[in-house]
Amino acid sequence: MRIAQIAPLYEAVPPKLYGGTERVVSYLTEALVDLGHDVTLFASGDSVTCANLEAAWPRALRLDPTIRDPLAPHMLLLEKVRRVAHEFDVLHFHLDYLPFPLFSGLDTPFVTTLHGRLDLPELQPMFDTFTDAPVVSISDSQRQPLSQANWINTIYHGLPDALLTPQPHRKPEYLAFLGRICPEKRVDTAIKIAAMSGLPLKIAAKVDKVDQDYFKAEIEPLLSQANVEFIGEINEAQKPEFLSGAKALLFPIDWCEPFGLVMIEAMACGTPVIAFNRGSVPEVIDHGVTGYIVEDAKGAVAALQRLDELSRSEIRAQFERRFSSKTMAQNYVDSYTALLQRARRPVLRRVAAG
Repeated sequence: MRIAQIAPLYEAVPPKLYGGTERVVSYLTEALVDLGHDVTLFASGDSVTCANLEAAWPRALRLDPTIRDPLAPHMLLLEKVRRVAHEFDVLHFHLDYLPFPLFSGLDTPFVTTLHGRLDLPELQPMFDTFTDAPVVSISDSQRQPLSQANWINTIYHGLPDALLTPQPHRKPEYLAFLGRICPEKRVDTAIKIAAMSGLPLKIAAKVDKVDQDYFKAEIEPLLSQANVEFIGEINEAQKPEFLSGAKALLFPIDWCEPFGLVMIEAMACGTPVIAFNRGSVPEVIDHGVTGYIVEDAKGAVAALQRLDELSRSEIRAQFERRFSSKTMAQNYVDSYTALLQRARRPVLRRVAAG
């Protein structure tokens, strides 16, 4: 099958540091290549892939200080894909609703994975208008605000099996917070949980420009506590050691998280997750197996007392069963096939034995 993967241009694929969507696009692209498909990745020129790379902009927009209008490179990206759309069996976009007007009238089937929050009121008229645009959710919870959308599947994110692995030599000694510092991720609550439990907390997180004022005013004063260590943003190579050394990953979110990639990153390392019962959490965490789902900080502290009841090897095994990139890729291939059958289009190029 000839497949086009179209990524955002804000980060390289995979990103050098933080970047959830571009990271998932990378995992999916490489897994599709491993399955034997002919894949072209439309992304920034500093991306690295085993697929065919079509550079839509020289480098990631976040690393280009000359960029003032990030929409312009994305419009060029869409036009670049439109001109060669007929060469593919399916176009897979990761650009939210941007492809809808331009690609709804083309013969080549397309699908968009929606990676972000969907509870914004301005999205309602958009999805009321483009009712036929096929979309994939990354959790069932994510779908709820847009019941009118043309949902064709829910496909959970996945990681390569060998990307993040348990590090048996690391003794779990602290609590971990991983990801991004912003109001809805509630690192302040993680600090509170650590203080209530008497355990040290290590924070490996990015601070976006938009969250700098929040970080300075609300979070930075809390970092002076004796049990808190702020590490900053870390890369893929650093995550196995960081997560394996944690007694648990704290995920005290205060919003309807669409998926939460850090949860399965922790599971890949055999690390339990203590997560608040919001958004996708009940779909990702198996309560009492890969971690505990709680309602508040008090519940999180109580759950920390039960960590010895969990098996870190079983957490890793559950990750392999549910959240490998190969499983994710095969689920997408099934969705592509359904789109082709619905459009009554033959496959341009059959998949090789993989």
